[in-house]
Amino acid sequence: MSTFSSLGLSDWLVEQCKQLGITRPTPVQENCMPAILEGRDCMGCAKTGSGKTAAFVLPVLQRLSEDPYGIFCVVLTPTRELAFQIAEQFRVLGKPLGLRDCLIVGGMDMVTQALELSKKPHVVVATPGRLADHIRSSDTIDMKRIQFLILDEADRLLEQGCTDFTKDLEVILSVVPAKRQTLLFSATLTDTLQELKSIAMNKPFFWENKSEVRTVDELDQRYILTPEKVKDAYLVHLIQKFQDEHDDWSIIIFTSTCKNCQVLTMMLREFNFPTISLHSMMKQRQRFANLAKFKSNVFKILIATDVAARGLDIPTVQVVINHNTPGLPKIYIHRVGRTARAGRHGVSITLVTQYDIHLVNAIEEQIQTKLKEYPVEEKDVLKILTQVNVTRRECEIKLESTDFDEKKEINKKKQMILEGKDPEFEEKRKKELEKIKREKKKFKGKIQEAMKKKKRKTMKRRLEGKKQSQTPT
Repeated sequence: MSTFSSLGLSDWLVEQCKQLGITRPTPVQENCMPAILEGRDCMGCAKTGSGKTAAFVLPVLQRLSEDPYGIFCVVLTPTRELAFQIAEQFRVLGKPLGLRDCLIVGGMDMVTQALELSKKPHVVVATPGRLADHIRSSDTIDMKRIQFLILDEADRLLEQGCTDFTKDLEVILSVVPAKRQTLLFSATLTDTLQELKSIAMNKPFFWENKSEVRTVDELDQRYILTPEKVKDAYLVHLIQKFQDEHDDWSIIIFTSTCKNCQVLTMMLREFNFPTISLHSMMKQRQRFANLAKFKSNVFKILIATDVAARGLDIPTVQVVINHNTPGLPKIYIHRVGRTARAGRHGVSITLVTQYDIHLVNAIEEQIQTKLKEYPVEEKDVLKILTQVNVTRRECEIKLESTDFDEKKEINKKKQMILEGKDPEFEEKRKKELEKIKREKKKFKGKIQEAMKKKKRKTMKRRLEGKKQSQTPT
């Protein structure tokens, strides 16, 4: 097995790794780091929790130590929490260098960030939207000498969907030098990343973990089949069971929306579970504070939307519960990857309703593993069903009184304004599109009805013709 020294790392970096308990390189580090140190572009695709962050942090620090100056490296990542974590890893591993890093994410004061950028930190870790805003609003940011551009969770940054980073990435790419090293890392390989393999310019090196299974062997993957209306009672029962048997365990519960995240947090607190939440409707400081409290075991239960699904390294998580079955297999892979990290064991449990069977089939096909049923005594769940449902309804009423939905709409409008869109125009456009969809559906229904009538008439004529042919003359 290789060592960090044999991969070409300097003694001071090897020593820093030892202090953090990192003694041997993982496969993604062993394969990607030599190519990066040689000056090649690199694309690494490996399971979540496999050490991808260190695979690019260590070579960047090695190269920086040889020629330290200005903004040397820019790292782009899709979420604020992940940006914070990457910056922290640069800070810890680069301490002997006196590394200066800068975190550029939304939810923080832009003037303060602009001042930090003007001081030319060695490493800038950013979400694309906020960095693009700085570039648009100022021509003083000097990124002409950048040596590394890194896209972490590259599939999420490059895919087009509900949060499209395309325009922001175009702005960033317009100011970074063409002569640079580009590193892309991801846990899931998409068609977009496959296309990039063919267009990469700088002696590109590609490495993918060839294992068919996209989740680690140490992860015990389970499901519970439950009617939609009983799901919350199963959740409370599960948490009570884990708290009784392992009171030191940390649990992450993933759910689909900010509102549901908030309701579940309130509900579990009513049952005296030490619960904290993490979702995009929260202010940036609160998000970081809540994550820090969970990491330090002040709170044992974190309820989160998918802002916490990618890349976050919280070593002590023993259980991940999917309150909703993810709509895409790769979201499932990222969620359950929050446990069973770095060789440790973990459990994931997905609450599957009667409407989710096809989603589970797609997940199993992708990960090449069958989920096993998690044994639960149904009578124990039914005992608490009424209490859970009443408590949930009370929490929903409390949340409605805080104008949570109204705040969500205000935040959406703020985001549109930041993106240069007119909220009123977008609302009109949305209504027009809905109207067109309704008219299309209505028109389609009329065509189908006309075709059915025609089919019935044809069948009727055939039957009448058959009867006439069978009538004796």
